[in-house]
Amino acid sequence: MSEGRIRTERRGHVLLIGLDRAAKRNAFDLPLWDGLCRAYGELDRDDELRAGVLYAEGDHFTGGLDLPQWAPVFASGRFPVPEGGLDPLGLSGARLTKPIVCAVQGICFTIGIELLLATDVRVAASSVRFAQIEIKRGIYPVGGATLRFPREVGWGNAMRWLLTGDEFGAEEALRIGLVQEIAPHGEERARAIALAEVIAAQAPLGVYATLASSRAALPEAEAAAAARLLPELRPLLASEDMQEGLRSFVERRPGKFRGR
Repeated sequence: MSEGRIRTERRGHVLLIGLDRAAKRNAFDLPLWDGLCRAYGELDRDDELRAGVLYAEGDHFTGGLDLPQWAPVFASGRFPVPEGGLDPLGLSGARLTKPIVCAVQGICFTIGIELLLATDVRVAASSVRFAQIEIKRGIYPVGGATLRFPREVGWGNAMRWLLTGDEFGAEEALRIGLVQEIAPHGEERARAIALAEVIAAQAPLGVYATLASSRAALPEAEAAAAARLLPELRPLLASEDMQEGLRSFVERRPGKFRGR
């Protein structure tokens, strides 16, 4: 199985950051995660860079986490961030101080939605398929969806998708405000780059101050809730329902959960 890697490309004041594990639907293994953390760190440190674009190679943004590799991470109670990197989910440590525009296409499940929610402007391809499916596996989202989804789209809209694990498409994402624009499949990256270039052409100190001021208005309770995400996952990982969720995934059938 090929390891994931991150492609980076500088276009003027914009850094393009690409997920590259297309043969595995860009499923997040630990090398892909580490590379993404480092790319965010590079964007933050370099004064010549003023904005970023997060995208993915291939037909899909990401199918989610490569779960076997992530079991030790979940058990540790924290997301690992390599030296010189920043948490792209914005849940721990210093946060990226520059804006990110995100372009998604095809399958965008679990951590894909959570990475999207941690960016600032979002473009979806008409082909996109969103789903936050953790509850179908006996666990719950720990990358920020429970914090940001309700805030971004409203309680009822968020619960409709968080509590069912159902799939939804680009039009619904636009309706509820999860994304700001829809582009034809294959054109979403170019549209995201165009938006990032407009942002990067503005006075950078004003852009950064706008971003910082907007984040300062977020409820302080969000940070406290973020600290509880992984610790509260631990009892779910040890549950019978979680094991049933994994079996049902392998056997391609609905889970039969018993609440224990």
